[in-house]
Amino acid sequence: HQGDKLAHYAQACTDITFKFPFGEQELMGIAARGNYDLSQHTDGSGKNLEYFDEETKEKYIPHCIEPSLGVDRLMLAVICSAYAEDEVGGEKRNLLKFSPRIAPIKAVVLPLLKNKGELVSVARDLFEKLQKRYNVMYDSAGAIGRRYRRADEVGIPFCITVDFETVEQDAGVTIRDRDTTEQIRLPIDEVIPYLSKAIDGY
Repeated sequence: HQGDKLAHYAQACTDITFKFPFGEQELMGIAARGNYDLSQHTDGSGKNLEYFDEETKEKYIPHCIEPSLGVDRLMLAVICSAYAEDEVGGEKRNLLKFSPRIAPIKAVVLPLLKNKGELVSVARDLFEKLQKRYNVMYDSAGAIGRRYRRADEVGIPFCITVDFETVEQDAGVTIRDRDTTEQIRLPIDEVIPYLSKAIDGY
């Protein structure tokens, strides 16, 4: 900003912009306010707010840098950045590619069938364990493919499915990656370490 576009207290000001689908908009403003703020405090309170620099033996009133960021606009920028479209099995797919670190829901636990008690029991138990560490979801409604799509659309990075191999062969669960749609099978006691590595990095 220059000239009469500057606020009266600002020595300089710049904007950080973001290219939204509807056009480029300001995302953040950064103002160099000089020593205006502390000078005003000094005038109003009568207190000396000068800083003494031991090395240079100089006194000065510190300057303030003011970043101004709207949370709602930032969240919109994150969602716009995450939005993607692709094809899976010849079908168009809409998804949010949130990094696992910032995804609001980290994983969803899916029993293959909701009317099989043995599947539901294992799935609920795993869900409750994961809940103690992460924000996770439980979904048993509809075909498994539809549940995968629902998870993709809201940006859930990992779908954890409890199937008959889980309960009949003690073969663990499948974990599906949102972005690649690839699945791996892991023992149940390795699920939390796997998510910890993928989400937290350790």
